[in-house]
Amino acid sequence: QVQLVESGGGLVQAGGSLRLSCATSRITFSTFTYYTMAWFRQAPGKEREFVAAIQWNDYTTYYTDSVKGRFTISRDNAKNTVYLQMSSLKPEDTADYYCAARTPYQTSSPRWEEYSYWGQGTQVTVSS
Repeated sequence: QVQLVESGGGLVQAGGSLRLSCATSRITFSTFTYYTMAWFRQAPGKEREFVAAIQWNDYTTYYTDSVKGRFTISRDNAKNTVYLQMSSLKPEDTADYYCAARTPYQTSSPRWEEYSYWGQGTQVTVSS
């Protein structure tokens, strides 16, 4: 069973930056290289929202429109870790951020139902 552990959340002022990390462990049957990874977020009282994804085979990245140009997703296969660099943060970015993984060899998707593995979440609060 894949385990995902997020870190890096916190309180930041509007316009500031944070880098979230998601470390993976207990990967069986395959390696981290074969997993498409994504970040989602959920604000209080709102639906879980796709933020960004990085595909396993060609490292293509995808972003929701509201974070394009401000957030960057990346991965370090040697460290089994995926990152989300967040810049020019806005109060509306405040949410719990979750790392997610699809089963091996699957392409990216913005639908949270298609991700099989989830971390426990890390809280990001952006003050105005």
